[in-house]
Amino acid sequence: MTAPLLGAANLITGARAVLVAGIAAAGFAPPTAKLAAAVVAVGTVAALLDLADGWVARRTGTVSAFGARFDMEVDAVLILVLSALVWRYGVTGPWVLASGLMRYAFVALAGPWPWLARPLPPSRRRQAVCVVQIVVLLVALAPVVPPALGLAAAAIGLAALVWSFAVDVRWLALAAGPRGR
Repeated sequence: MTAPLLGAANLITGARAVLVAGIAAAGFAPPTAKLAAAVVAVGTVAALLDLADGWVARRTGTVSAFGARFDMEVDAVLILVLSALVWRYGVTGPWVLASGLMRYAFVALAGPWPWLARPLPPSRRRQAVCVVQIVVLLVALAPVVPPALGLAAAAIGLAALVWSFAVDVRWLALAAGPRGR
């Protein structure tokens, strides 16, 4: 059975995308503690809905490749937007943008190295690191969090993300073998 494109789970992911767009719009307003708190609140709702969409898809039997990709892309955009806001609010330097740009760099590098575009097996590690990345960026942006703690959280999140991407790149390289690279 083919899952409906606009089933309940994808509608939840679509609602997350709208929330992410709202968070991105906040980047055009002058940075204030009140706005940062609002971004953290909306980002938290978006993160909680991220838990709901997969659960709904599994419970309703509407898991699909489209839904998984849609969910992953919304997560990637959320991380990019949050990392930009963490930098804009002066919590970290521009290095935090690596958190948001890493997925897009990985996709871009598949052009010259097509072995990077091969499918990866499902991974709880990848899911957990994504959640950790979103949470640490929300923590870093929260106005009640001391700047040093926000900086440390963002750095730890980036380190976890680099490690996770390195594991996947290594797996893809080994799967491709010397002739496939």
